[in-house]
Amino acid sequence: MDYKKIYEEWLANPYFDEDTKEELRSIAGDEKEIEERFYADLEFGTAGLRGIIGAGINRMNIYTVRKATQGLANYIAKVNGQGRGVAIAYDSRRMSPEFADETALCLNANGIKAYVFESLRPTPELSYAVRKLGCIAGINITASHNPPEYNGYKVYWEDGAQITPPHDGGIMDEVKKVTDLATVKTMDKEKAVAEGLYTVIGQDIDDPYIEELKKQVLHWDSIKEAQKDLKIVYTPLHGTGNIPVRRVLEELGFENVYVVKEQELPDGEFPTVSYPNPEDAAAFKLALELAKEKDADLVLATDPDADRLGVYVKDAATGEYITLTGNMSGCLLAHYEIGQRKALKGLPEDGALIKTIVTSNMADAIAKAYGVKLIEVLTGFKFIGQQILGFENSGKGTYLFGFEESYGCLIGTYARDKDAIVATMALCEAAAYYKTKGMSLWDAMVEMYEIYGYYKDDVKSITLKGIEGLGKIASILETLRKDTPKTIGGYEVLSARDYKLDVIKDMKTGETKPTGLPSSNVLYYDLNDDAWVCVRPSGTEPKVKFYYGIKGTSLEDANEKSAALGESVVKMIEAML
Repeated sequence: MDYKKIYEEWLANPYFDEDTKEELRSIAGDEKEIEERFYADLEFGTAGLRGIIGAGINRMNIYTVRKATQGLANYIAKVNGQGRGVAIAYDSRRMSPEFADETALCLNANGIKAYVFESLRPTPELSYAVRKLGCIAGINITASHNPPEYNGYKVYWEDGAQITPPHDGGIMDEVKKVTDLATVKTMDKEKAVAEGLYTVIGQDIDDPYIEELKKQVLHWDSIKEAQKDLKIVYTPLHGTGNIPVRRVLEELGFENVYVVKEQELPDGEFPTVSYPNPEDAAAFKLALELAKEKDADLVLATDPDADRLGVYVKDAATGEYITLTGNMSGCLLAHYEIGQRKALKGLPEDGALIKTIVTSNMADAIAKAYGVKLIEVLTGFKFIGQQILGFENSGKGTYLFGFEESYGCLIGTYARDKDAIVATMALCEAAAYYKTKGMSLWDAMVEMYEIYGYYKDDVKSITLKGIEGLGKIASILETLRKDTPKTIGGYEVLSARDYKLDVIKDMKTGETKPTGLPSSNVLYYDLNDDAWVCVRPSGTEPKVKFYYGIKGTSLEDANEKSAALGESVVKMIEAML
């Protein structure tokens, strides 16, 4: 059936509500818009759903949410998990509460209990709730840091991590089998509540979650000593972080926490930012203004579902605020957490630091310095969660810290996804610790560079929207796959990793060996002088992303080398378009 026929079917079928039909009538003369909405089903991928809110099979709406949930319910039945229930959370985005209810009621109609948070909650708390409640799965209605027109549907499995093989493939297969939306089950909410299928959760999960965070504190003594002097500016960017961040910082005893008022309350339109992403400097405009007014030591921002943390720290020498990338803040915390654990308790013989393949090589240097194992996984925090589960199941391996370049880390194993709440807490603790030593966090960062080397990592992306964009992204990867570049930006390509074909090729000898990781459409080039480049399509946005890293002899040298390599990579890719 072509896209026009599906469009007309939605208009004619009594199953679809009148508001949906009215929206579709409004685009009657716009062939391109009709095609975009109906040319393909919104793909249920390894992270679930993510798309623009609106009517159509390629949009986020109650019908596509129900379809995804019916597929999930069918898979849960297949593995005999119906009796264990599913935890559901949602963020501040448009339609998030409605999508959460539709999800719950579809599960309920399939005989599966749903534990639904009473109001918005961060992603990591959902991860925690899955294990706390003994659920078979979890769902968070969120589009993370995407623009306001998006929403999404993240699926977690019983270990609290986002779905990985074999469950991701099994769920995707079941979702694809749901071809008639009218066959999807749902039920009346009052009936679901009366039958004990729809259960509201809140403080019963909040309290133990916060207690788990506080268990991760290493230096209560430093917090007590610096709590009156340390000044912290925080913004939740209209998302879910406001209440839990403020609560945990207050319970730790920090007295000078200033919240950006204009961005304090949840708002799915994100009125003060064009893009609610703590990786974007523009998102910090109001927070930095408040920081200068209060003379803050550090400035923190969590994304809408509070799994990513953006950071600015004050350089005491100049008074300027310097941004820490996800790699920088992740390495700073890795060094602090592992180093202080060693000093206070000693390190286990089987301790491990886990990072993704596009994360800074400084992590390798930190692991080597402390004599702990460095484990590399594919992009996506779920693969870090998978390693933690492997440690638990085998009894071998102790998780010390895990992070990825995209502003996410986890301290402890109470959750299995990145947690900006615990990262906020830990950075404030680290700031207090260094303050007692007469150092700022920026001083600590510079000290790290002097110890491990001046690593500089960055990422660039090219946005290619729509059907044509998907084709161009695929073409870029295939061109590079067929013809491996011999040099990139003046660096020699020493080896090329193709994670889709599971091959690492030594460019001098021609010898090959397996990557040892699951198949993924990712290309990685090891360059001379500890430099590297990685190319992959974004899993959540219509972008092709280019990660790269270098090692310099000073901050200035590192910045110059990074800028030159980044420019070369972009030119190389643009030549393919």
